[in-house]
Amino acid sequence: MTAGISIAPRSFVIGDIHGCAATLRRLVDGRLRPGPNDRIYLLGDLIDRGPDSKGVLDFIFELRARGLSVNSIRGNHEDMFLRAEDDHEGLNLWTANGGLTTLESFQADGPGDIPHIYRAFLASLPLYILLDDFVIVHAGLNFDRPSPFDDTTAMLWTRSPFVDRQRIGGRRLICGHTPVSRARLEASLNSSKIMLDNGCVFGGLPESGSLAALELGSMQLYYQENIDC
Repeated sequence: MTAGISIAPRSFVIGDIHGCAATLRRLVDGRLRPGPNDRIYLLGDLIDRGPDSKGVLDFIFELRARGLSVNSIRGNHEDMFLRAEDDHEGLNLWTANGGLTTLESFQADGPGDIPHIYRAFLASLPLYILLDDFVIVHAGLNFDRPSPFDDTTAMLWTRSPFVDRQRIGGRRLICGHTPVSRARLEASLNSSKIMLDNGCVFGGLPESGSLAALELGSMQLYYQENIDC
């Protein structure tokens, strides 16, 4: 009797999606093709700017319903959305940064009109996820603080490239937030801060306009060009 072949679970990290639901679906189902033991991590900024934020969240719910492990961290766009519901200035900030397309995708007049299941999901997202060798965080960490995990604003907004790996258990950061070219993204694989935002929603920039995914075991990159806009 021949023993079955054991396939090691894979872990994929996907960069900023920004409402590009068709692109996300093509990347996951067409290129990554995750199995039941694989894991998917999302770097936040699931919503805003692109045409179908509702579709992005629906697809995440669909993947989970299939039994797949899909976890996301909170990006600055989720944070702006959550602050917009009860704060007029926050609402203006969110809508000025792509929130109107999110409202359109839900056919909603304001953030409070978006169904509770979606608002609760976005509110539940953690600011970071610790893996054995990596910290998954949207923007980065502030190593000027006694504890880099105390500065929640930096996790959402910083563009600092500095990483002190000794203070995070030798781990490297995996971040989105700052759109980079493919060349810069690929160069970052050898650095302490891996940058996976290829500006999927920002077509027309050199070497950008794709949704990027990284498989952590093999460090293999996957790109899916934007098919939403």
